[in-house]
Amino acid sequence: MTTRFKKNRKKRGHVSAGHGRIGKHRKHPGGRGNAGGMHHHRILFDKYHPGYFGKVGMRYFHKLRNKFYRPILNIDRLWSLIPEDVKEKAKSAPSDQVPVIDLTQFGYFKLLGKGMLPEGRPVVVKANLVSKTAEKKIKEAGGAVMLTA
Repeated sequence: MTTRFKKNRKKRGHVSAGHGRIGKHRKHPGGRGNAGGMHHHRILFDKYHPGYFGKVGMRYFHKLRNKFYRPILNIDRLWSLIPEDVKEKAKSAPSDQVPVIDLTQFGYFKLLGKGMLPEGRPVVVKANLVSKTAEKKIKEAGGAVMLTA
């Protein structure tokens, strides 16, 4: 906006330019930014930003992310890891050839129980971790779970 349209042009010649005679228009009387949030601006912070200050939960000093690295796979995706020729053998001779799936070879550490195995076909699953529901569904289908460390 050009200077001639600014409100202050109309206030030229008036002593306080609309900021009052007594208080004076000084730079940052309440502090800059969020200053005083715990002190003189507390009402505003409590009213409009509840929970802004304080700590939540427990800190974990020197957290090693790879300690918690645990890629997951659900049961409904399990059958897609088996090669096609092994699937054909499993269809032709259902009980003789049971496919063995080692999840760590595919980069998965934990097996979860979402979904179902196709037509209840048995499989042997090797994994570091297996949820209770996943183990139950595999055993109901006639398969087995082997935990690897």
